[in-house]
Amino acid sequence: MNLQVLQQLGMSERDITLYLALFQLGPSSIRDIASHTGINRGTTYEALKQMAARGLISYAPKGKRRFFRAEEPDKLLELAEEKRASLEQTIDSLKTEIIPGLHHLKPEFSSGNVRFYEGDDGIEFVLKDILATVGKLEEKTYSVFSTKSIRHHLYRPFPNYTAQRIKQKINVRVIALGEGGEDAEYSERKWLKTDGQVDASYIAIYPPKVAMISMASENYPVATVIESPDIARAQQVVFEALWRFL
Repeated sequence: MNLQVLQQLGMSERDITLYLALFQLGPSSIRDIASHTGINRGTTYEALKQMAARGLISYAPKGKRRFFRAEEPDKLLELAEEKRASLEQTIDSLKTEIIPGLHHLKPEFSSGNVRFYEGDDGIEFVLKDILATVGKLEEKTYSVFSTKSIRHHLYRPFPNYTAQRIKQKINVRVIALGEGGEDAEYSERKWLKTDGQVDASYIAIYPPKVAMISMASENYPVATVIESPDIARAQQVVFEALWRFL
């Protein structure tokens, strides 16, 4: 019986220990509960008082002492359903009021619209951002300029990126600078011949953002993400013109 899931209801490990002890002991005094669990009386009393306020336990006087007992475990399901209802209201409020309101407060463009990321963790964040952003679009498609020399570094921190993209049915069109590249579902690829090797680079156009990834050193990728509908639109125009040409 995995009682650790009760932490999702706001119960600490100490609360769970005391709660379980009440089922094992039956109606008990603070002294007996503290002795059984090894938790000092003061802490035991405060924890029991909080659980009583939530309806998980109750107590009754017996002589000069209080005897505590656990309520029926169905109360746990009741608390979980209350929490779910509250969370659903929070999600609805985030979608309809809070997030739109915060977006409205943002200036049209600021330094916050340009973000920099470094290393494998940074590249993984950018790749996940591409999937999350494109996944919300009505037409789940984005465009990429990519060189052969960056591909090894690009997917190293997120090796199942392509599988995740396919799972979400996200389309990608790639203009490969130089040879190489593998075909996959929900993807199209065209090649642009170059004179010699092009430095490692990757540009993803996923409105309203453009991500540019390159190598700061031999094994250290860096990325710049610009969030600007105008810049993304301009990059998309260039991509579409070149795509038709190839």
